[in-house]
Amino acid sequence: MTFVQVIEYETTREDEMERLFEQWLQTTEGKRTVTRDVHTKDRDNPTHYVDIVEFPSYEGAMLNSDLPETQRLAEEFRSLCTGEPRFMNLEVIEETT
Repeated sequence: MTFVQVIEYETTREDEMERLFEQWLQTTEGKRTVTRDVHTKDRDNPTHYVDIVEFPSYEGAMLNSDLPETQRLAEEFRSLCTGEPRFMNLEVIEETT
């Protein structure tokens, strides 16, 4: 069953955040289990972001989370945020296109 993680956060360090994500993409090539990632920015609040990250399953998400590169990303990610990010872990029960 598809699993989605929604990450809501605020940062004033967008360029550093972008470089961090690019580095993670490069270092996890062939290892990460993310099937889709949507990075969004709030039009009404330029420091507010929401990322929607899709995995094939909860188990796949946990494999991705356990990667050393993901652990480093999470640590650096938090340091670039202006507050504590909010994580929502969602099981997809139905999907239509």
